[in-house]
Amino acid sequence: MRQFLKLLSAFALVFPLHAAFAADVYPAKAVRIVVAFAAGGSTDLLARSVAQRLNEAWKTPVIVDNRAGGGGIIGSDYVAKAPADGYTLLLGTNTTNAVAASLYAKLPFDPQRDFTPITEIGSIPQMLSVHPSVPVKSLKELVALARARPNELNYGTAGTGSTSHMAMELFQSVAKIKMTHVPYKGTGPALIDLLGGHLSLMFDVIMTSLPHVQSGKLRTLALSSLKRSPLTPNVPTVAELGYPGFEAIVWFGLFAPAGTPPDIVKKVNEDTVRILGAPAMRELLASQGTDIVANSPVAFGAYVTSEIVKWRKVIQDAGIKPE
Repeated sequence: MRQFLKLLSAFALVFPLHAAFAADVYPAKAVRIVVAFAAGGSTDLLARSVAQRLNEAWKTPVIVDNRAGGGGIIGSDYVAKAPADGYTLLLGTNTTNAVAASLYAKLPFDPQRDFTPITEIGSIPQMLSVHPSVPVKSLKELVALARARPNELNYGTAGTGSTSHMAMELFQSVAKIKMTHVPYKGTGPALIDLLGGHLSLMFDVIMTSLPHVQSGKLRTLALSSLKRSPLTPNVPTVAELGYPGFEAIVWFGLFAPAGTPPDIVKKVNEDTVRILGAPAMRELLASQGTDIVANSPVAFGAYVTSEIVKWRKVIQDAGIKPE
């Protein structure tokens, strides 16, 4: 018995030291940040900006791995099933980590159970813009027109369940109007048709819509964020214009597989928050219309939960089904 107790004491000493040593040397090899969408999009560009600066901070390769397909499901599932050692991370979005939970009857992963939140990196507001041929110059006029002509206004989206779709479904719900959804395979084709006058309106991220608004090819009515954007200080928010609490932004955050050691999650969080606070990084993201958040794992986890609850109601009330 005495010998057994000695062995237990030895294990108690060795394992904490081993765990502490593992955290101290992390990362000891290349870290992979998976983006569940194709290269060149906003998620990919943000991931590369973060990866470059983590690479510089850690003196270790940080690789962006694009695993597109299935509306973000393929890449997300890859991370959910990866070893929980901190070497495979996900640059997740509201689409993959909140909307998908209710949009699909069956997913190969659980957006809450299978991921450990690290930090929300930031968010981008969407602009609600109309083609100049639509006879409205304000959100109030748009609502009045939609009520007078139910289902006659066509709105484009990047596809069923996309952020642009969810934003418009939420707006229709709070404004008590009904328009016709025209889903596309991506924002690009939808925007082309909006510019051509084949669509009446759409929500789209600020950096994509803004050049067309500035050139007069589109007319913007409101932003989907809770506060105005520094890029468009004169454009009011939907929340300001009679719909308090309305928010339908594009958000991005870092996740690790569930079970990743807390000390590694803490390190990744602290280092990511620090690089996001650097003046050059803040300036870069601000120029892209991104509002930096950089919060704690607990705060980010609570936000993700609230987003899942919010979009579940929108999806159920609207009867949205995946394509």
